[in-house]
Amino acid sequence: MARRSSATTISSVAQAAGVSPATVSRVMNGRFFGEPQIAERVRAAARELDYSPNHLARSFAMGQTNAIAFLVPDLSNPTFQAVLTSLSKAAAEDGYRVLVADSAESAEDEPVLAAEIRHRCDALVLCAPRMTDDALGTATSTLGPVVVLNRASPASSAPTLAVDSRAGFERLAHHLHALGHRHLAYVEGPEGPANENRLRGIDDVRNSVGDLTVDRIPGGANSQSGLDAVDAVTRTGATAVLAFNDLVAIGLLHGLTKKGIRVPEDISITGFDDIPFARFMSPALTTASVPHEALGALAWNRMRSLIDGETPDHDVMFQPRLELRESTGPVRR
Repeated sequence: MARRSSATTISSVAQAAGVSPATVSRVMNGRFFGEPQIAERVRAAARELDYSPNHLARSFAMGQTNAIAFLVPDLSNPTFQAVLTSLSKAAAEDGYRVLVADSAESAEDEPVLAAEIRHRCDALVLCAPRMTDDALGTATSTLGPVVVLNRASPASSAPTLAVDSRAGFERLAHHLHALGHRHLAYVEGPEGPANENRLRGIDDVRNSVGDLTVDRIPGGANSQSGLDAVDAVTRTGATAVLAFNDLVAIGLLHGLTKKGIRVPEDISITGFDDIPFARFMSPALTTASVPHEALGALAWNRMRSLIDGETPDHDVMFQPRLELRESTGPVRR
């Protein structure tokens, strides 16, 4: 059997089959509606030459890759993994693949990465983008179709599925206040809208109850950030801590336990997101639950509408559900 070399092209198959390159292309792409004998002759020549079509080149020539991009600030975060898994499953049912880019929590790199990966696929999902509102507005207007997750912005007209973290932190802070805590610490996340919304929720409670003190501790979005914040938290004298997310809370809880500080007897801790590990910790973590799997499926629903030139469903703002577990308790008198 003749073997395909680097020089084997669609023209080689066309010459061997006695047809035009266009006919070979239509046969290989399943778009040939001529005589079956011709199609079989083309396939036989392709087998003889060990030829297979360049699907990537064909996709770009047709202006369609059947792939979408998913840009995320930190793929190691289980919350984003859950969204990606759900999105990928839903897209696969319609014959689409998902390409992934990780911005490593860099607001400055996000717009560049978004533009680069968008040029390799048909559409873009921005998950919890850290970029400024102006940059987000530019990205959604120039890189469409775009769907935005975990971020609502007046600068963007793209379909949006978001989580009301402000309301979630308001509920968490009210829960701690109801347990008698009057001095809280907040281990912050990366600078940007997500952290600002959490601060607004905390301020809403502080302004409504009038007897609450909150110390802000610099942090981040992973467990190491929580571990690094342990000493700063203990110096505040706070009786309860609000962590930016579950990962930060897990690192904080680990560090406090190593210091012999009991949770919740000596200090209460809350997270945000309700990642799977949160309920299996010891003690199990009080947090605000976010429906990440639903976000992924709904994102594809809206993306498919955009790709098909249809009007997507309405934007959605999810309300986090308070999950009360063993990491919070009454203030120690």
